[in-house]
Amino acid sequence: MISVNDLRPGVTIELDGQAYQVIESAHHKPGKGQAVVRTRLRDLETGKVFNKTFTAQVKVGRAHVERRDAQYLYSQGDMYVLMDSQSYEQFEFSRGQIGDVAKWLKEGEVVGLVSYEGKLLGIEPAGAVEREVVKTDPGVRGDTAQGGTKPAVIEGGVTVSVPLFVDQGDMIRVDTATGEYMERVK
Repeated sequence: MISVNDLRPGVTIELDGQAYQVIESAHHKPGKGQAVVRTRLRDLETGKVFNKTFTAQVKVGRAHVERRDAQYLYSQGDMYVLMDSQSYEQFEFSRGQIGDVAKWLKEGEVVGLVSYEGKLLGIEPAGAVEREVVKTDPGVRGDTAQGGTKPAVIEGGVTVSVPLFVDQGDMIRVDTATGEYMERVK
């Protein structure tokens, strides 16, 4: 059992026999009454996100979710094919099952297969990915005094806010959880 006060993003919990992943967690102490913990949870089976509020003294079960490496092979229409890195077994996921993770997939890269109680639930991208900047405007000379940013489109079609010195063709590292630029890769 885990106290709801210890819930952090990424922690998996079990409620009513279902596994959920914590996306956000915030403590709230109103002027009157007891403290509460407000959370945003993702149902690991359906991918649906919802809000849930717990009183501060509640304990919930920790869901023991298994993660193993898989290689993303290819997509065919709305189906995405992955291969388990140890057993070489191939799995197909629909666009609906993968959701927003699809924008971080690149052929040949390793992702995580997530399963709960023997049932395959979905995939998780790597924490950070390296992608080439496909399109961005050139930085204007003299605009760097405040360390400004500009939009850039990277491989996969994701738009990321990057520093002005990043040019088209540069390789950058992006945090997949937040979609934020981390650094330029040499």
